[in-house]
Amino acid sequence: MNRELLEAQLGELPIVQYEFFKTEDLTFTPRVRLVCETDCPRYGSSWACPPAVGTVEECRARCLLYPDALLITTMTEVDDLADIEGTLSTRAPHEEITRQVDQLLREQGAETYPLSTESCAICETCTYPDAPCRHPERMFPCVESHGILIIDTAERLGIEFQPGGNVVTWFSLILYR
Repeated sequence: MNRELLEAQLGELPIVQYEFFKTEDLTFTPRVRLVCETDCPRYGSSWACPPAVGTVEECRARCLLYPDALLITTMTEVDDLADIEGTLSTRAPHEEITRQVDQLLREQGAETYPLSTESCAICETCTYPDAPCRHPERMFPCVESHGILIIDTAERLGIEFQPGGNVVTWFSLILYR
């Protein structure tokens, strides 16, 4: 991989911060999955979320097949952080940037496994569990669905993600080999 070229390309995108690191440095914990199960209305209703993505151990094993990782963040100002629906409606541009970064890695010959924000929102109604995903090539599983404690990783990498005000930070993690 030509990292210099990739970093030049990343610099042309509206990414706030990015960091390369080793996938083995990710923190996996069932506690993150517990939040999915107890607090997320998408649990059990999307191919991007548990239980469709597998157990935390299965997700960990899948992720570790990719030795390298790229964490990217974007930020968006929202009217009210407490308005979850309004906040979630701002993530589409981040998902598009994730798609672009994934494509840049693939163009350099990398095999990738992208994870992104929240649950998939491509289709108004997910086919899970009755039929296969309609868009597996576009659907990014949720970072947290894999039991990844992304805040821990961001802090260790020096990623700033609490700017204050009504600004939301979106994270994506692209694993590659």
